[in-house]
Amino acid sequence: MTLKLNCDLGESFGSWKMGLDEAVMPHIDQANIACGFHAGDPLVLQKTLAMAKENGVTIGAHPGYPDLVGFGRRSMKVSAAELKAMVQYQIAAIDGMAATQGLTLSYVKPHGAMYNDMMADASVRATIMAAIAEYHRPVVLMLQSTPNAETHLEEAKAAGIELLFEIFADRCYDDDGKLLARTKPGAVHTKDKMLAQVKQLKEQGTVTTVSGHTLTLRADTLCVHGDNMDGVNAIQEIRQLIQS
Repeated sequence: MTLKLNCDLGESFGSWKMGLDEAVMPHIDQANIACGFHAGDPLVLQKTLAMAKENGVTIGAHPGYPDLVGFGRRSMKVSAAELKAMVQYQIAAIDGMAATQGLTLSYVKPHGAMYNDMMADASVRATIMAAIAEYHRPVVLMLQSTPNAETHLEEAKAAGIELLFEIFADRCYDDDGKLLARTKPGAVHTKDKMLAQVKQLKEQGTVTTVSGHTLTLRADTLCVHGDNMDGVNAIQEIRQLIQS
């Protein structure tokens, strides 16, 4: 299995710093860059794009709900028209900023509550797919890999877009293929369990669920987090694992 590494970056805002972007960027393949609604600002976006260019990293838009205080982790009840507009607005912002540096935006990965809503609600997912399909040029949608991958592929085909299926390196999976709720014990893996999960995924295309069941998941890209040095060090080891 050939896996790419992706990471959420560009989430600092003004004098407030989030993440260790400079340390992470050399070790990943895909950068999901905040577009200003849940995090990020124009200067942070510009600098993050420059770092991606320097390191040869593929660029993705990371749109979220307009919720800086809640870091985009609180769901919002918005109309389909409003959701579509806010997604396209954010894609266009990073697409234009990227073009000024000679870069091309490749994909879209919704952030936080928008991502969760997309996976839980077929109508939200359909709206986001429509927003991407109606964009003036092709971009790919990144979403969570679940046992419903074939259904999601059919939805994407009907919308006229392509998908990237994402697996999480540091999260435990429930028996239904969803991420185990963070409120439950063991929801976030230790470093050793994280590395074991990545190795199993690469070699067997499976993950072991919280109850010990083996779950086969389609995977194109692996999400890693680097908001502390332990995380950055883990990213380097994961890189070695998937390239071995």
